[in-house]
Amino acid sequence: MSSNSLYELSDKLCIVCDTKKNTGIHLYTSFICEDCEKEIVRTETSDPKYQFFLERLSRVKRPPLYS
Repeated sequence: MSSNSLYELSDKLCIVCDTKKNTGIHLYTSFICEDCEKEIVRTETSDPKYQFFLERLSRVKRPPLYS
């Protein structure tokens, strides 16, 4: 099994498109599918869809910090 976080064996729910997919990235405890990641990177800040992505990315759940 590869340690590359881009590829997972089981489907995960994307926080952007709410679709179960098996390839993408993990951000803290959240998952962003490969398709959404590519679209986010290509979207200009002047595009109305940029605001949509910001709202969806606010769903990212940060794990608690233990000291």
